[in-house]
Amino acid sequence: MSTSPLISPASLPLGVPFPEKGQLLGIDYGTVRIGLALSTPNHSIASPLEIYQRSTLANDQKKFQKVVSEHRLAGIVVGWPIHAGGQKSQKSYESEQFGKWLHEVTGLPVCWHDERYTSTLAADALSAAGISTRKHKPLLDKLAAQLMLQSYLEAQARRLAPPVVEEDEQSG
Repeated sequence: MSTSPLISPASLPLGVPFPEKGQLLGIDYGTVRIGLALSTPNHSIASPLEIYQRSTLANDQKKFQKVVSEHRLAGIVVGWPIHAGGQKSQKSYESEQFGKWLHEVTGLPVCWHDERYTSTLAADALSAAGISTRKHKPLLDKLAAQLMLQSYLEAQARRLAPPVVEEDEQSG
């Protein structure tokens, strides 16, 4: 569709060159449901958007093309589910394939970001907010997508920030 770069998971965990401005879509990949989150155009805050119930490949394609168009997205960050020790899992490979597919159908640059513990953190946040466990399901995936995307944004902000110089070093 387009010649936008496809950025591989091999660039993890610190992130990769990516659009520095424009809204990003965060994806919490699942074979049944996909959590979606959006960044602000200046990449400072991520907010949950929705949970998409997977359908046919054709319907999935229409959905993501519509989201890209409606929100004028600049790029997509796909959660990369790896084991606690850093090894790839079956879901890692599925997430990589899904990201490649998203790139093909949207033409947008895609990168992957470590999503370890985001579902656990999302469930903990929902419980802390007093939301019963049985009501977690409709909220969990989009909150996990938000947490993953916020983590990506913060990692990018640290990577782009100028080095901090201690006062003693300045007078030195």
